Amino acid sequence: MTGDAAPLVATRVSPFLQERVTWVRHWTDALFSFGTTRDPGFRFSSGQFVMLGLEVDGRPLPRAYSIASPSWSNELEFYSIKVANGPLTSRLKLIQPGDTVLVGRKATGTLVLDALRPGRTLYLLSTGTGLAPFLSLIRDPDVYERFARVVVTHGCRTVADLSYAALIGEDLPADPDLGELIGERLIYYPTVTREDFRNAGRITDLIESGRLFADIGAPAFDPAADRVMICGGPAFLRDAKAVLLARGFEEGSLASPGDFVIERAFVDS
Repeated sequence: MTGDAAPLVATRVSPFLQERVTWVRHWTDALFSFGTTRDPGFRFSSGQFVMLGLEVDGRPLPRAYSIASPSWSNELEFYSIKVANGPLTSRLKLIQPGDTVLVGRKATGTLVLDALRPGRTLYLLSTGTGLAPFLSLIRDPDVYERFARVVVTHGCRTVADLSYAALIGEDLPADPDLGELIGERLIYYPTVTREDFRNAGRITDLIESGRLFADIGAPAFDPAADRVMICGGPAFLRDAKAVLLARGFEEGSLASPGDFVIERAFVDS
């Protein structure tokens, strides 16, 4: 290099990918889902979350969102609440196909299979949009290779809030690619708290009373055989964790796999 050579200038790489919105579905006035393109270099494990957002006044406005699509999918799917005055969701709820959203380059999170010890039955306990990471996991063949049965619960206020009921209860068991693998091994247990429904009450109360296990024809929680993932609001996380600890379950992580794991990155704005 001669003394006349131009100096090297470091190029700053944005921490976000720009992805195009491909579809949007509004389930209710408070809930919606949408899909985006997926950069070929973006990697994640089913159950993880990523920073997702929009550019506002020339700056990124991100929040943590669980990825609802499985790791093998060519698209990214997200499930979101709408907060009237939320800095992000008040804008995000207006997106249309063709719009651009920001997706963080690195996914993370504890709701991954490798954070759990081997077991027989996998329970996925969720409330509200906490269902999102489990939508990813129940569409991942690895889950059914590791567990003989998968029970996904979804607690909501009203029946209309059970956004993915048809997908879980009907579409997946009949899916031409996954259906044979899933068969009757996937059990869907929705419950609501403010309307009459076949299952009514808070998930933790249904566990404590034994109603959940009676309804699905399973024995009560056993840390020797059952593994649990939990995602939802702060109160639900606290109560569900207490239920498991009282039964001898040990919390796990990627560094030290255990009997249950919790995801605390929950969108509320």
